[in-house]
Amino acid sequence: MSEFERLHRLDQIGAGENRVSVTAEPGERAALAARFGLAEIASLSADYAIRRDSSSVVARGHLSAQVTQHCSVTGDPLPVGVEEDFAIRFLPEPDTEAADEVELSEDACDTVFYTGGAIDLGEAAAETLLLSLDPFPRGPNAAAALKEAGVISEEEVTRASAFSTLKDLLGKKD
Repeated sequence: MSEFERLHRLDQIGAGENRVSVTAEPGERAALAARFGLAEIASLSADYAIRRDSSSVVARGHLSAQVTQHCSVTGDPLPVGVEEDFAIRFLPEPDTEAADEVELSEDACDTVFYTGGAIDLGEAAAETLLLSLDPFPRGPNAAAALKEAGVISEEEVTRASAFSTLKDLLGKKD
């Protein structure tokens, strides 16, 4: 069971498009924040338009969230607003005994497998949130902290390399 489980039964999806909204409760947000290593998830909701598509279920929609990440350099809290459109294809979990490989289309990054008679819209929203976040966020004090620690910036590395090459070329002329 996931921290933010919102099962939507497959037999509730008719021929047309179904609209579904999910919102995480405070306890669910706290559990997701712990799982994702976030300081806080203040809000998390997703609106779905769900329809059947041959052998799969397609869900398109919009995710809204307010989270607080930790700066990857200083650990300072960084408030982040997330507004993300998404498209997810839900496919039945492949039978591992019948096939050793599962071939996915070019939109494989948007594919979620399910088992049983329901898809989990809460877990899909949680994973969409995680994928939309910067994995190495930097706050306003990050550059100064890196400089103080002796880490040079990319610009300094590029400049140093250019001068180093020039110095080598000039040294060869002597």
